Amino acid sequence: MSEPAGIDVTGVRKAYEQGRIQALAGMNLHVASGEYVALVGPSGCGKSTLLHLIAALDRPDEGTIHVAGHDLALERDLSHYRARHVGIVFQLHNLLPTLTALENVQVPMFETGVRAAERERRARRLLELVGMEGRDGNRPAELSGGERQRVAIARALANEPEVILADEPTGSLDSTSGLHVMELLESVCRGRHATLVVVTHAPDLARRADRIVHMLDGRDVPAPEARAVAPGMAAGTPT
Repeated sequence: MSEPAGIDVTGVRKAYEQGRIQALAGMNLHVASGEYVALVGPSGCGKSTLLHLIAALDRPDEGTIHVAGHDLALERDLSHYRARHVGIVFQLHNLLPTLTALENVQVPMFETGVRAAERERRARRLLELVGMEGRDGNRPAELSGGERQRVAIARALANEPEVILADEPTGSLDSTSGLHVMELLESVCRGRHATLVVVTHAPDLARRADRIVHMLDGRDVPAPEARAVAPGMAAGTPT
């Protein structure tokens, strides 16, 4: 894997419905190489929108985003960027229901042209890494919620990305399963020196990060301001 990547977001704005919904209003974020950052804030503050822009699933209206040395405004092939440099873990895992765990982990590798034998070898190794050896032939419906998220983590690591983005990865899990999934995600990213950004509504999980970034009304704010406007943010609050 190449050197770990940082993230720089400067003055980013993003609106929807012809400007009626302002999702991001001048957001700034710097994540150092190999750093683990948690994004927290009330529902609708723009956390997931920011993650989607960093993942190049959408483009900002204004501002700049640099990830792994890439200026996303200049990237012509965003699918190649996502496949090579970013791994994404969603709240509801987004596994393909008709594919086995082994096949799901291989999906991102099709974009990078990895040969079939290497795809299978790498997928088996990643499933072992996340504690899913012996379950490679199971489809998502045959796995528990925690097991599905473990497969989703393995899939996110398929192309050895420098950056891992996780959007409420424990939101659909009970507290015990959620903690195990986060411990696994953190351990894997630390071991690979990958940059990790996690959106979470759970204060106890956010505190595990190297740094917490508070968001409010589509921008980054100091922690005291976040507490004053949105006190008592509790686990269970939606993104």
